[in-house]
Amino acid sequence: MVHIVGAGPGDPDLITVKGLRLLKEADVVIYAGSLVNEDILNFCRADAEIYNSAQMMLEEIMHVITLAERAGKTTVRLHTGDPSIYGAVQEQMDVMTERGIEFDVTPGVSSFLAAAASLKQEYTIPGITQTVIITRRGGRTPVPDTESLKKLAQHQTTLCIFLSINLLDEIKRELMSAGFKSSTPVAVVYKASWPGEEKVIKGRLDTIVKQVQEANIDRTALIIIGHCLNSENRPKSNLYSPKFSHMFRQAKF
Repeated sequence: MVHIVGAGPGDPDLITVKGLRLLKEADVVIYAGSLVNEDILNFCRADAEIYNSAQMMLEEIMHVITLAERAGKTTVRLHTGDPSIYGAVQEQMDVMTERGIEFDVTPGVSSFLAAAASLKQEYTIPGITQTVIITRRGGRTPVPDTESLKKLAQHQTTLCIFLSINLLDEIKRELMSAGFKSSTPVAVVYKASWPGEEKVIKGRLDTIVKQVQEANIDRTALIIIGHCLNSENRPKSNLYSPKFSHMFRQAKF
C-alpha cells in the first residue's frame, strides 16, 4: 500500500494526525527534499528506508515504490503542503493506477494557509472579496494564456501566487497593467511556518520588489496580493451582527 501524504507547510507539528501515524508506520519513505522540512523525518522509524525524490526521476520513484510493493512493504510518498497543489503528484498516481498499485491520499496544510496564519489574515473579507485565486506565473513550466496573471488580475480578487518570487518585478508590472493600483497591499511570506526561518514582508505593489531584494528572498516564498490585506475600514460580516437572523439565532432588533 502506498500512502501519499501532505507533510504540511514546514513546521513538523502541522502534519495531520493521520499523516503522522502513517509516517511513523512506514517501511519506505520517499520525501520531496527540495521543499519538505527534513526535521519531519525524525518521526520515521529508525529502520525505515528513506529516499529524497529531489534527486530522482519519475521512473526511479516508481521503481522504488514497485519494489516495496513486491516486498509487501508500506510506502509513504511525502509531499510538501498539500499534494493537490503544485505537487506533480497526478503523474505518480496515474502510473500507480496503470500498474495496479493500491494507494490513498492524506491531505495536508498548504503554505497559502500557513501564510494566512502568519499574517493573521483572512483572505475573504465581506464587501471586499469572496474569491481566492491560487496560481503561478509562467516560467519553465508554462501557464495557459487563459490563465495569465494579467487576465486573472482583472477580477481584483485575492491572489496567492506560488513558485514565482524570482519573477516578482514582472508580476508587479503585469498586475499594474491589469488595473491594480501601485498602492495595492502585498505580502510575501518566505518559508511559511518554518521554525526560526520564516520571514514576513508587508508592502505595496510599488515597494515590494525592493523590500524582497533587500531581504535576499529568491525562492520558497508565497506572494499574496489583494485588498483583503488593507486593514483600514474593513466591513463587518453579517454572521455576528445583531440585525442578522439565521437558523441558530434570531436577530436582536
